[in-house]
Amino acid sequence: MSGIYKKVEIVGTSAVGFSEAVTMAVEEAGKTIHHMAWFEVVEQRGRIQDGKVAEFQVTVRIGFKVDR
Repeated sequence: MSGIYKKVEIVGTSAVGFSEAVTMAVEEAGKTIHHMAWFEVVEQRGRIQDGKVAEFQVTVRIGFKVDR
């Protein structure tokens, strides 16, 4: 894995769960970020509505190789 890498931080959301929020974030990022190599879950949180969990949110850092 030698080379130069950069990390970006994004937030994924899901009504289903944290895992799906991560998956959605990575898949959406993959549409514009090339050479993705890893991700880190930085934070997990959610939104409550009417006393129930309404949304799962994850902050994800995605590492990718910089094009030369």
